[in-house]
Amino acid sequence: MTKADIVERVFLNAGGCKKDSVELVESVFSAMKETLQRGENLKITGFGNFVVKAKSDRKGRNPQTGETITIEARRIISFMPSNVLRNAINK
Repeated sequence: MTKADIVERVFLNAGGCKKDSVELVESVFSAMKETLQRGENLKITGFGNFVVKAKSDRKGRNPQTGETITIEARRIISFMPSNVLRNAINK
């Protein structure tokens, strides 16, 4: 499913004009993105949690040359589905 598919479903379910549906979806995604960029976790009840985790520096290896390199610290996002979503998928 793409963002365009989500816009189409919002348009079909909510009515109105397609431009409003695009703005609504963009607004929701923008709010989610800003929250995660600040390092805050995002919880959507009945759907799941997006958790920002910090990874420290670690040693890695370039598979082509075998050279040892340092992989820099970074933040990652992990998603943990809620029990409601997990149960719905496994029915």
